[in-house]
Amino acid sequence: MNNNFFVKSHGLGNDYIVMDSHKVDFEFTEKNIQLICDVHYGIGSDGILVLVDSDKADFGLRILNPDGSEAEKSGNGLRIFAKFLFDYGYTTNTSFSIDTLGGVVQAAVIQQENAKARTIKVDMGAAIFESEKVPVKSELPECLDDLLELDEVSYKINCVSVGNPHCVVLKDELVVDEIMQYGSQIENHPKFPNRINVQFAKVISPDLVEILIWERGAGWTLASGSSSSAVAAIMVKKGLTNRKLTLRMPGGELKLEVDPDWQIRMTGEVREICSGVLSDELLSELIG
Repeated sequence: MNNNFFVKSHGLGNDYIVMDSHKVDFEFTEKNIQLICDVHYGIGSDGILVLVDSDKADFGLRILNPDGSEAEKSGNGLRIFAKFLFDYGYTTNTSFSIDTLGGVVQAAVIQQENAKARTIKVDMGAAIFESEKVPVKSELPECLDDLLELDEVSYKINCVSVGNPHCVVLKDELVVDEIMQYGSQIENHPKFPNRINVQFAKVISPDLVEILIWERGAGWTLASGSSSSAVAAIMVKKGLTNRKLTLRMPGGELKLEVDPDWQIRMTGEVREICSGVLSDELLSELIG
């Protein structure tokens, strides 16, 4: 594998670039991350997944957002990263552990196609509802049906951490323009010390929930594994769905399971888009 080699894959339209930190000739600075993720001047993606060393798990992972910030956890990112590890020979095992800022998770290749991983299950860890641990500034010990006031509108919010923070708003109807208008305001509201991921959710049945997603550091997103996990946890917490349910997003569907101890497991497909090597001209900009 050449230096500066990359793979671009997607999970339900949520796309990431994957690279090995040991095989790059530049630093992942905020400026460089923004350049690589830029659809016009770089490769273009919803983020970068970087393989790093770990003394806690089989593999270490850094999750870098398009704005240059670093995420604690990403469900789609974890599945994409697991596919990369399996497809490119970093492991021959179909089950392995991955160390993230949001904790160590287990990944398992469930289905293969032409010796490549297609369907992957990820143990997302336990949902945490305590306000101070999400974190969210709330007078409630658990931020459920708390009021969030914006300049033009107010929402009842439900907050949870699945290794990264999430704000779930229950809606009777889902309107893309609405989350596009207010997603950034919610993400950056002073109520959330570390900013927050935002989901508008509509319960279709006890087994199906539809969601729209505004991802912290990335904006409007077709799909998100951690967002799906967060919404599933909130739905079960509020008694609105079964513990096994499907989350439907504009990019597709994920299967979620929420255990009685709030451990969450997620299953979904991942597909590779392309692979290649960064050009010398792009490298010259990254290296400076």
